[in-house]
Amino acid sequence: MNKKVILLASGGLDSTTMAYWLLDKGIDFIPLFIKYGQHCVDTELETLKSVLPKTHIDRIEIIDISSVYKYSKSKFINEANLWEEEITADDLYIPYRNILILTLAASFAQSLKINEVYSAFINSNHAKEIDCSKEFFSRMEMMLGEYGAIKIKMPFLEMTKFEVAQIGIKVKAPIGKTFSCQASSDIPCGACPNCVDRLEALNNL
Repeated sequence: MNKKVILLASGGLDSTTMAYWLLDKGIDFIPLFIKYGQHCVDTELETLKSVLPKTHIDRIEIIDISSVYKYSKSKFINEANLWEEEITADDLYIPYRNILILTLAASFAQSLKINEVYSAFINSNHAKEIDCSKEFFSRMEMMLGEYGAIKIKMPFLEMTKFEVAQIGIKVKAPIGKTFSCQASSDIPCGACPNCVDRLEALNNL
């Protein structure tokens, strides 16, 4: 296992599956966790530590850019009271988050002389944000490849969450322990786009 890459990891179903999928293919990785001010940061990080292969827990690298969004009104930054507030997908949008995450990972990789960054973004049926679309990720992948030495790899981009979950089962990733709620910082709300995607996938297995 000589090849080493950067893996954007959050403790969610997709990136956890990708961690085990990479190892299954003989590709070693450094898990990179980004703190961007998400209210669920502690839950995400603790989940990540619990779902990664034990060999990679001590390798987790953390980049903190949370001050970028300190004035954001997004309910992904400022947790809503789900008993009293009605939340829509628009309330969860974080401006340019995915551009930031991908370029940070590319910069981090290049500083380590690593040439590839793996991201587990998928073509979600429920995410409405412009920077979660398949077209956006395809263009970002192309731009970072054309204007730098880093290749962004998104092998799950054309897949559904269900298809990724099937891979997770095959490579023995602990997908049932993953966390990726956008609205609640500790217990999955079951209604945000991430939860809906995840529950549909797990229910259909």
